[in-house]
Amino acid sequence: MENVDDVIRSNAPGSFPYSVLRERHPALIQRVRDAFPYDPERQRALDALLRESTDPAGVMEPLPADARDRDQWEEWGSGEHGGGSWFDAPFLWAESYFYRRLLDAVGYFDSAGPWQGIDPFRPFKQAELRSPEAQAELTALDRLAQEPPETQGRALLHGSLWGNRADLGFQLTATAPDAPTPTTPLLVDDSERLWSLLPPGAGNTVHVVADNAGRELVPDLLLIDHFLRHGYAEQVVLHVKPHPYYVSDATPADVIDALRHLKQAPGEAGETGERLWQATSTGQLRLLAHPFSCAPLPYAAMPGDLRKCFEKATLTILKGDLNYRRLVGDQLRPATTPFPTCTSYFPTPVAALRTLKSDVIVGLDKQTEDALNDSEPESWRTKGTHAVIQVRGEPR
Repeated sequence: MENVDDVIRSNAPGSFPYSVLRERHPALIQRVRDAFPYDPERQRALDALLRESTDPAGVMEPLPADARDRDQWEEWGSGEHGGGSWFDAPFLWAESYFYRRLLDAVGYFDSAGPWQGIDPFRPFKQAELRSPEAQAELTALDRLAQEPPETQGRALLHGSLWGNRADLGFQLTATAPDAPTPTTPLLVDDSERLWSLLPPGAGNTVHVVADNAGRELVPDLLLIDHFLRHGYAEQVVLHVKPHPYYVSDATPADVIDALRHLKQAPGEAGETGERLWQATSTGQLRLLAHPFSCAPLPYAAMPGDLRKCFEKATLTILKGDLNYRRLVGDQLRPATTPFPTCTSYFPTPVAALRTLKSDVIVGLDKQTEDALNDSEPESWRTKGTHAVIQVRGEPR
């Protein structure tokens, strides 16, 4: 699927990928150091990672010889990219490897020691769940519950799309069919096709590939509850990461935290939490944490067992920017490349709910692309103010 000549790399100063390696990653390392009283050994390991990964002349060091997943990473490409420049490697690969190395630096995978299994991003995830904004979002559910189910579904779909931008996600007028659209940040809206793929009462199985934890996971769970409660799905399989990844990506522990957060809330939010807790215990909501969820590769390279898992889905919904990059390929394609062309390999009908936070985008019409290039030439692809709901597939 990928053309190696088009794969995005980080070796162009001033580019978005370059800024991630040179600016975002150092800032993240500092946040992690501030969040935990790491011992001198861990601090030295973080310093070494910082020097190695931010210097354009630095080279990728291998995982430790006794790393439990060293063979897996060699299969994923460490043998090819190791010893080379972080900036010359494919951006998706280098970014993913940075987070794997960060976990190693803080001792997450140590066989013994005080930092084994300690999520370095957990304080950030917990702070989001406890924030006043998070509480306000749950309170909005009481008002939403008074609306017809179809209106609720539209609002919850947009809430899942925008994650913690609840001012957009739960604003009912923004999801109404007759809402004004001249300044809408939603560049592609295939939501009606999404709903058409899930006829109520048809015994549908929906797979949801989660993105972030905290306040961004809660809207995903609310949408899942709507699917189950109103018969759009008989079962939902929620794909999460088997271990911490990309700052706030959701793990099984984060799902449990979010469910507890909902259960403890008053009103409609608490009732939703109870339903989801019960759905998890009965298997209506099933968690899956496949190792490939943390792979530095596109979904076109998914292993056979994961492909067979997806084949059982009526519809697979992929959330967020990273999953989008992995779905369509982290490549510099024309923005007008059809979304179905880029996802034709995927074994089921597939939907992407994605806020734009990186350079990759497909499925736009030429008029939309030209207007964005004229009005926001430097930022529309990366600043998170635009989004897409893109769907490939036809109703049965």
